[in-house]
Amino acid sequence: MAKQYFFLKLNPPRASFTLDMSNEEKIIMQHHVAGQPYVDEGIVLVLGPAFAPRGGFGIARIGVEDEIQLKTVVTNDPANGLNTYEIYPMRASSKFIDNK
Repeated sequence: MAKQYFFLKLNPPRASFTLDMSNEEKIIMQHHVAGQPYVDEGIVLVLGPAFAPRGGFGIARIGVEDEIQLKTVVTNDPANGLNTYEIYPMRASSKFIDNK
């Protein structure tokens, strides 16, 4: 079965989040960044912060076998709950994705 691709936007709890995280929030975000086994497994293809004039947010492009695996990735993210996700289906258009 072909992989399904998604764009994930991680929305912080407030626009100033990247500037004024509490110590507890910093710990959660450190676990979020350090605890990404999905990068090594090739599920998460791109991830990182985006800096926008109205406040930063996180982005990821992932490739999963099905929506169950998508839900697992999101559910297991330590930052899920502190932040919220927007999830959008994507078409795989880069020749680099399927030609490793």
